[in-house]
Order: sequence, then structure tokens, then C-alpha cells
Amino acid sequence: MSGIEDDVAPIDPWLLKKLVCPVTRGPLRWDAVRGALVSDAAGLAYPVRDGVPVLLAREAVAIG
Repeated sequence: MSGIEDDVAPIDPWLLKKLVCPVTRGPLRWDAVRGALVSDAAGLAYPVRDGVPVLLAREAVAIG
């Protein structure tokens, strides 16, 4: 599949605006390539499993 559908977060847009990084309390953005929520401030990518964001620092992957 390609196109705009690939860039759409599997999370409700309203909820995505409310979620914050548990480390920095800063905003998160959807990264379709990683399939994760990214905190640019913390340099971490949080996985989304079955449409549920896993906002645990121990589950995050460092991005660089």
C-alpha cells in the first residue's frame, strides 16, 4: 500500500494531540516509517502495538 494512507496514525487524532512523552512531557508526532510515536526532544520512538501506544521509557527506541 502507498500514498497518504501510510502516513495516517493508527491512533485517533484527538488522542494523539493529548499524548505526551513520559520523559520530557513534550509533544509526540507520528512517524509512519518507524510505525511509532516520536519525541524529538527526548530522541525516543515509542512503539504502537495493535493501535495502542506503549509510552514506557523502557520500551522506547533511541533515534539519532
